[in-house]
Amino acid sequence: MSPGGETPEPSRPQARLRRLTESELFSLPQWRRRILFWTGAILVGLAAVGFAQAADWAYRVFHGVVESNRYWAFLITPLTFALLAWLTQGALKATRGSGIPQAIAALKVEDEGFRQSLLSLRVALGKMALTLAALLGGASVGREGPTVHVGAGLLYSLGRRFGFAEPAAAGRFILAGAAAGLAAAFNTPLAGIVFAIEEMSGSFEHRLSGILLTAVFVAGMVSLGILGNYAYFGQFDIGLPLGKAWWAVLATGLVCGLAGGLFARLILPSDHGIRGLVGRLRARQPVVFAASCGLALVLLSQLTHTGLYGTGYAQAREIMGGHADTVSSFGVLKFLGNVASYWAGIPGGIFSPALAVGAGLGNNLTAILPGVDPSAVALLAMAGYLSGVTQAPLTATVISMELTANQQMVLPIMATCLLARAASSILSRKPVYRALADKLIEGYERELARRAAEEQDDGPASATAKTPVAEDPATPIPPSVTPDEHRPTPSPGH
Repeated sequence: MSPGGETPEPSRPQARLRRLTESELFSLPQWRRRILFWTGAILVGLAAVGFAQAADWAYRVFHGVVESNRYWAFLITPLTFALLAWLTQGALKATRGSGIPQAIAALKVEDEGFRQSLLSLRVALGKMALTLAALLGGASVGREGPTVHVGAGLLYSLGRRFGFAEPAAAGRFILAGAAAGLAAAFNTPLAGIVFAIEEMSGSFEHRLSGILLTAVFVAGMVSLGILGNYAYFGQFDIGLPLGKAWWAVLATGLVCGLAGGLFARLILPSDHGIRGLVGRLRARQPVVFAASCGLALVLLSQLTHTGLYGTGYAQAREIMGGHADTVSSFGVLKFLGNVASYWAGIPGGIFSPALAVGAGLGNNLTAILPGVDPSAVALLAMAGYLSGVTQAPLTATVISMELTANQQMVLPIMATCLLARAASSILSRKPVYRALADKLIEGYERELARRAAEEQDDGPASATAKTPVAEDPATPIPPSVTPDEHRPTPSPGH
């Protein structure tokens, strides 16, 4: 104390030192969070690379069997679909479907019980194992959506384990894990960042996070270090000069956008029409219905030389290269095969199969676009269909560029994706991943409301129970606790 009884002001060097130690750069909690993010990103990168290698192996095994005798698929595929439907009836129900809607729903709802039901380590490991089983059985599914789900689950579980269970902090771990998962799955770091901004996040505070960017960077570096600097489909030195060739933008944007919107509409649960019928059949006899979907996939595959099984990567790459051995109707048949696989409610993504559908539709559109490079049409159609399905034109643009290591087509691809997104919205007003995420949230809230009504002795006569809502294949089962403790609360900004 000074003689006047006042606390002396700290000296200028002391004030600077205090400000320095209190800054974010030297903050121990911030460094703890950074180290956790980086460690988690390394784990996500390793998991993505291992998952990709295992997925390729699983499909090669199935492909080898049906190459020797294509009729083996009539036994293997329906049985695999039935087994997966049976395995995912209980605690592993959240492993069904793409995985991206689960990550979005967990990000939107700041509720620990809800997030645990979607992103626990058991769900993450189950997602990987069952998606591999689906590919081993010939399902027309991808691994990228599941990789996003696994990435979000790994980082979320790591954050909770080391004390970052506060809802907003946990949300950052979910977002970073999802973005890192996509970046490592495709070896497309820019697409991972854009995906986090455009598709996953709905609030600005997440969007420019330096920690998020470094997590995506670290996961991408892990993939790059193990697999090398490669493009998913290889390098394509193609362009689309101004002039008549730009009719390809109009054709692919409209056709593929409408096709993508139709696919999104068909896989969204509903109470009405064919989707309502599918939901009711799946709810009554899930195992039998899944086996029927597997049989439908096999029957459709008999109409092709190469089959409709797996991600469709090989067929899409051949079409892009201009020497495809696929039938002219491959795009339409793959579209139907993807619908059958998703309707079955088994684990598996729609990202890679969507690229194959787009490439197939582009192969058809070359017939009405003489003089335009067929590879350029296939690339535009691939980007356009992906944009139509997801209604995320920026992500579709960046990922198409990175998958083919092509920057010359950036303007035509972007124009196609924007047009496709507009065309898709005619048939599907809400982006498919967000619509599916909302269904998960609605189903969870409905289950909690039902339990609350039962506790109040209102039973099934309650107003909530009377509302008919189509069964969604991936709605998580809430923990058996007091409903008020786990009622989801939308996070601010969503």
